[in-house]
Order: sequence, then structure tokens, then C-alpha cells
Amino acid sequence: MKHELKTMVKLLSFIGFLLFFLGCGGDADPSKYFSIQLEDNKLQQNQKVGVALKNKKDIEISEVHYYMDGEELPLEDGKLTMNVKTLGNKTLVAKFNIEEQPIEVEEKIRLLAASTPEIYTYDVINTYPHDPMAYTQGLEFNNGVLYESTGKRGASTVRKINFETGEILKKIDLENTFFGEGITILNNKLYQLTWQSRMGFVYNPENLEQIKTFTYGESREGWGLCNDGEKLYKSDGTEKIWFLDPETLEEQGYIETVTNKSIFNKANELEYVNGKIYANVYQKESMMIIDATSGAIEGVVNFGGLKNKVNRGPEWDDTNSVLNGVAYHKEKETFFVTGKNWDKLFEVKIRKKD
Repeated sequence: MKHELKTMVKLLSFIGFLLFFLGCGGDADPSKYFSIQLEDNKLQQNQKVGVALKNKKDIEISEVHYYMDGEELPLEDGKLTMNVKTLGNKTLVAKFNIEEQPIEVEEKIRLLAASTPEIYTYDVINTYPHDPMAYTQGLEFNNGVLYESTGKRGASTVRKINFETGEILKKIDLENTFFGEGITILNNKLYQLTWQSRMGFVYNPENLEQIKTFTYGESREGWGLCNDGEKLYKSDGTEKIWFLDPETLEEQGYIETVTNKSIFNKANELEYVNGKIYANVYQKESMMIIDATSGAIEGVVNFGGLKNKVNRGPEWDDTNSVLNGVAYHKEKETFFVTGKNWDKLFEVKIRKKD
């Protein structure tokens, strides 16, 4: 009997709540009478910013709490602290009650990095031969062997290479309909993306025999690929870098790449090293250093001048023969970089610019 009475009271309260707004010339969505106002439109991670809830009808409400990504944000003296783990396009949510009925109001914002990216440069340690016919899309070291994925329809391959001599130890060709993209190796499996076919491949890295195929979920295309020892990271030509489960290949979330000024969408080939993602900037002679947790672009490596060390072969294209391909050699603690149709592979040390 008590339960039925409590249910009846709640129902009458809700009906009265709706009648209140409808009687005031409103509708059944009272959140339209409220909006979130921020004192600054340019928001950065960990910034403190003044916030207020505009109440158009001066309706009595309960205390307001603010949330982002499901976590409540600290609010003190009318200022929110933007201590959110990931950056980019976000939704700020204000939650409060009217007549014991929960109300939510949303505001779309852009949360940017707290600091300006630092500038890095490079020192060439060694130079090795590289197949100028290879339209490089992905590089990866595994047990001292360099693996490479090449692109273009009708010319896409996966290769095992002796990086010191440039000798191709093993190669398989993709079907002519596929445009090969990034690769990575995890748990003795080699993963490869394709560009616009929305399909990827998994191989045995020893003999390059195909184990299975997989399809993309929400991500738009296949660009770069790397891993942190547990999950895969996949770029798709947008500002998003997706997390993939290495067993199911399902997308489990993403980060967005941002600077302190804007959201950036040019991450191409990827390599993961010590909590950072090193990403070629599409069609630029530079590389981003991205925090793999937040998406903040913490540094930019200027590889200007490296292209001038390359001889231009028969497949050279001034527009597309750009820097692309990055692999980290754990034992040497150096990076190996090349480009599309470059005849050289460069071993480099990356350092902050003086």
C-alpha cells in the first residue's frame, strides 16, 4: 500500500510539473528555458572558467552540477575546472531539479590543449637504401626485421625487409581493388588497413599468410595504425584516432588531436613510443607528437630538408611523394623514416630544437 501511495504521489508531482510549464505557454521540455553561459569561448585543459546557468523564467531550481564525459567537474566560486582527460569536441552538461524532476541542459564546446606544441628537429644517424617503387604507407619493426605496407591500387603490398640492405625478404600483393595503408604488429599478428574499402587484414608476420579480415565500424577510412602493447590506434583522415580491440577489431572509443589553438585533422602514419603517438602530418614534411591519453599535440618535428636528400626516380610525384612512414627501433632507441617513392630510409634521432 505504501509503495502504491508513493508511486501515486510521484505521478501527481510529474503531472503538476508538466501542467506548470504548459500553463505558462511552454511545452513539455523545460530545459529550453535554460542555457549554459561560459565567460570564455576558448577553453583549455585544466583551465578555470566562470560559468552560469541562464534561467529565462526565473524558475526555482535545485543546486546545479556540471558534467563532462560522465564525470562531475569541480565548481568553486562560480568557476569550473576543466580537468577532463581527453580533448576536442565535448558536451558540457548542467544537471539540476525542478519540482523534484531531473533536468539536463547541454552546451557544445571545444576543449583545447593547455600548452603550445614544442618544436623538435632531427639528426640523421644512418642512411639505408629503400625501394623507390614503394609508395610507403606503413613501417614497423619486429625482432629486428622491418615490415612495410605500400599503397596504390594494383601496387599495394606487405613486405619483410632487411633494412640495412633494402632487400625484400618476403612480399605479398593485395588484390587490385585494395589500397594498402598503415600496419602494426601485436601479439604475433600483423594488422594492415586499407584506405577506402572499409576493410583490414590480419597476417602471420613470419610468412605473411592471411589469418582473417575485418571491417571498420564508425571510423571513416583506414590511414595509420600503431599499438601500445594492449590496444590498436587507428587514424582515419579526421581529427579522431580510434582505439581498437586487437581480438575483435571493434572500435572502443577515440581521442581527438588538438593544439592549444585548434582541432587538427592531419594525422597519417602512426607509431607509439612511451605514451606518445608519433604521427606523420598528411602531405607535410613534419610529424606530430601526440599524448596518447588526451590527444594533445605536445610537439611537432620539423623534417624539412630530408626530402632534398632523396633521388627522384621514375615513380616520383611532386605532390604525393612526401614524407610518410615511421618506425621505432627499441634496441637502438632511434626512429626510421622514409617517404612515398623515396630511395632512402633514414635512421634519425629526434631532439628539441635549440
